[in-house]
Amino acid sequence: MSAQERLTDALYGLGWGTVKKLPEPVAVRLGRAIADLAWKQRGKGVQRLESNYARVVPDASPQRLAELSRAGMRSYLRYWMESFRLPAWSPERIKNGFDPKDVHYLTDGLASDQGVILALPHLGNWDLAGAWVTTKLQTPFTTVAERLKPETLYDRFVAYREGLGMEVLPHSGGTAFGTLARRLRDGGLVCLVSDRDLSASGVEVDFFGATARMPAGPALLAQQTGALLLPVTLWYDESPVMQGRVHPPIEVPESGTRAEKTSVMTQALADAFASGIAEHPEDWHMLQRLWLADLDPSKGPS
Repeated sequence: MSAQERLTDALYGLGWGTVKKLPEPVAVRLGRAIADLAWKQRGKGVQRLESNYARVVPDASPQRLAELSRAGMRSYLRYWMESFRLPAWSPERIKNGFDPKDVHYLTDGLASDQGVILALPHLGNWDLAGAWVTTKLQTPFTTVAERLKPETLYDRFVAYREGLGMEVLPHSGGTAFGTLARRLRDGGLVCLVSDRDLSASGVEVDFFGATARMPAGPALLAQQTGALLLPVTLWYDESPVMQGRVHPPIEVPESGTRAEKTSVMTQALADAFASGIAEHPEDWHMLQRLWLADLDPSKGPS
């Protein structure tokens, strides 16, 4: 393990060990102070966040983009402060910490025993939404996590999410899809963060007027298992309660090849994500390159 990896692991360990012990108002102020400091330093992550917002809000002035990126960093640090503190939250605090709209799409789907796939973008706090599902709805679910470096950091994330009632599978290794399909065929719940393809073999979609690539997994799982595919969007307001919406099911097209059906369904997923991101761009925590033109500098601005 390199010195940088040891430092990264130690900082995350400090967050989970120390931040969760802070009074909530202190954690909120700390998160905002760290966010403002990072924003002022304008590192690569902040610059990428602002560049991504420029695609989401194409008519925004430089001043507006700067305001958005500052708000975005505050939202991002709110996510981290909440996540560090979630293991110490009481069940009542978790139940009252999230207020999703149209949750009947999820509960009806679970009651039907056909299996449900929840697909989310990097909006708001998806870990809090997951903890609400396992606590309020008392429904366990399976998810997939990117293998982080160092391995000890990945282990921390797995232990953290398993502590919240989630079954966590590694993204790499090739066995996750089969396990997810089995869970769905058994009438279970699968939750996937799905706005950024990690495999370089995803589906090309139109996203805010430019081409991006999103994972094919949610659409393929729905086709193969008959499970409901439900987009979910999350956002913050000025209260301590996160807001959210469960969108109507994305139907499997009646005709076409598997690849054609997957393309149509993934585009519908991207459109649902875009609707939530457009309404609350500052809560979209995308500090990485996403659009193909940004991944390949020869195709456009980075």
